[in-house]
Amino acid sequence: MINIINRISSGTFLVFLALSALMLTGCLASSGGPTVDNSETSRKLESLPRPKGKRKVVTIYRFNGRAKGITGRTATDMFTTALVKAGRFKVVERQRLGNVMREKNLNRSGRSTGKSSLYKLRGADYIFEGTISEVNNSKSRSRVSGSYKGLGAGTGDNTGSIGLDIRVLDARDGTVLDAINVRKEIKSANASVSGIGRFISNFTGRRVGGDIGVSKSKNESVDEAVRACIEEAIYQIARGYQ
Repeated sequence: MINIINRISSGTFLVFLALSALMLTGCLASSGGPTVDNSETSRKLESLPRPKGKRKVVTIYRFNGRAKGITGRTATDMFTTALVKAGRFKVVERQRLGNVMREKNLNRSGRSTGKSSLYKLRGADYIFEGTISEVNNSKSRSRVSGSYKGLGAGTGDNTGSIGLDIRVLDARDGTVLDAINVRKEIKSANASVSGIGRFISNFTGRRVGGDIGVSKSKNESVDEAVRACIEEAIYQIARGYQ
């Protein structure tokens, strides 16, 4: 170690050490290209047997509530996607009817081909309602830290949770046909090392200019947690509809 430090400058050595630490913690790893969602809950939805007969027509108007980074509109889009993935229902659009009506108006005015303006919108048999009903950013938290010869290290983790309530309404009379609540923990963890330069100075007895710290954190995203809850809820509900 002393021979290496004697051969190269302190600054160069610190840069080399920092890069090595980053590579060891995986901070320089490439995230790769985009992929189709293959999460456990997504696979469960797509594994549901497809009905052979007529499918019930369903829709959702709006998902209520919000969490950090998630709006009601975003959650509604996730819900619609999950309903289609389940393959048990025929899903009709209600959130963006303006696009459908514009297309019908184009056809009615003779500016587009086909006969879409002659058809009525398909009515829904069931209406889904969803609410982000629970948000707990910090159910539990822990932190451990220490130091040795100027080298400091620490680790910590935080556990939060998010919960959804889903209801199925009969479009004919508003009867609540089914309801389910789903909850998921959201975990985050971090680790850090500081005082690398001081540690080298204290350990080797040779003064090293400057200092370096390395940290890494891993956080489960709220949007992934919301999507997982939505997919699990639809999976549980869809199994009861043939």
